[in-house]
Amino acid sequence: MSSWEIFVTEFLGTMILLLGGAGVVANAILPKNKGFNGGWLMINFGWGLAVFAGVYVAFSTGAHINPAVTFGIWASGASEFGPGIPVTFLNGVIYISAQLVGAAVGATLAFLAYKKHFDEEAPAAVKLGVFSTGPEIRSYGWNFVTEVIGTFFLVFLVLSFGNYPGDLGPLAVALIVVGIGASLGGPTGYAINPARDLGPRVAHALLPIKGKGSSDWSYSWVPVLGPIVGGVLAGLLAPAVAFG
Repeated sequence: MSSWEIFVTEFLGTMILLLGGAGVVANAILPKNKGFNGGWLMINFGWGLAVFAGVYVAFSTGAHINPAVTFGIWASGASEFGPGIPVTFLNGVIYISAQLVGAAVGATLAFLAYKKHFDEEAPAAVKLGVFSTGPEIRSYGWNFVTEVIGTFFLVFLVLSFGNYPGDLGPLAVALIVVGIGASLGGPTGYAINPARDLGPRVAHALLPIKGKGSSDWSYSWVPVLGPIVGGVLAGLLAPAVAFG
């Protein structure tokens, strides 16, 4: 694949991931929605199905759609990011750049789909919650630990049973994400993906959202660095127990 094809594929996969993921959150928490108060499991399964769709779209690049996965593969010593795509610094930058831009665009599309609901009165934190994660109990160190553990769970399983998410398969990856949300997602909202949080947070800061308030930049490093550390740790350990 050319550099441009890699970028477009990862961009589209991550865009679809965020369109579906941010969309289910908007449906569940913004006022006057048909899915209002749908609950945590609705959000978990919505994100899982969004991952399922994103992995299908980005299958030809290995379907990282997550910089933590890219960093994990890099740390594992693998020779390829995806089928026929060598692990190089340039390709790593292309993957991560595409994921960040795709996530921002996907979140923007979700905003447009729910524009009239964003115009309704709701706490600023609720509107931010459609775009990015936030802790239930703010303790930066422990929030960081939670994100490291959740992302380790994801990347370790992906790399232990396959070379990349596309090798493991869309359904398996989707179910892992649902499981992480149900088991480890409570404290921080389980970003487990730096692009999933940072791209939409930038979009939130830039979009004309009525009553949006702060983008909570003081917390933003946690769902970026935590998943990167978790992904790297998984990448270092997974080759020792790989079943793929």
